[in-house]
Amino acid sequence: MHFLGPDPTRFPPVTETDEDGILAVGGDLSTERLVEAYRRGVFPWYSEGLPILWHCPDPRFVLDPQALHVPKSLRKVMNRGTYEVRFDTAFDQVIEGCAKTRRPGQRGTWITRDMRKAYTRLFDQGLVHTSEAWLGGKLVGGLYGVALGAVFFGESMFALADDASKVAFVTLVEWLRLRGVTLIDCQQQTAHLARFGAEAWPRARFVAALEEAMKVPTTPGRWAREAS
Repeated sequence: MHFLGPDPTRFPPVTETDEDGILAVGGDLSTERLVEAYRRGVFPWYSEGLPILWHCPDPRFVLDPQALHVPKSLRKVMNRGTYEVRFDTAFDQVIEGCAKTRRPGQRGTWITRDMRKAYTRLFDQGLVHTSEAWLGGKLVGGLYGVALGAVFFGESMFALADDASKVAFVTLVEWLRLRGVTLIDCQQQTAHLARFGAEAWPRARFVAALEEAMKVPTTPGRWAREAS
């Protein structure tokens, strides 16, 4: 395992992870370091009170937007317009919802106080985005992630109502697909995302696709879509 120094642009090769996919420890969550990490396929994931751990697992769980599968039952929910989906209108509420969600095998949340501050800075700079499901004027589900080049790096999602996060996710993927995004990084494998067509890619394949997608210029700023 490598220890990161003060230079936020220096990361070891991603092939040098340990058996748990951990590449490095330490450093900070500055915007410059986070952007550099994501561009290399590396992301932070650790618990409160522990040093920052930087991951690049092999295999990597990925969704090709062109391969998105939407179950018929969920498409019916979307067609009924049960939820209104908005982008980038409630970041604080979304990350709060994600942090409070209890997940199997996790005693607490990996969205630490420092992580929240760091991703808030990225949101303020137009590099983090949310997809939100609203019902009766109340936020009932959503997700957030980082957008660089032609890649969306999904971070976390939550739901307080049936299918809310799924509707937010599918709406976002279809919107991103129309705008030329070629890769959605799901990081860790879950049965939930596999139902939508996400697959485990060898890390080498993921890194090659990532490098190609990073050739597309990043356009920071708020996202918006017509209400539905």
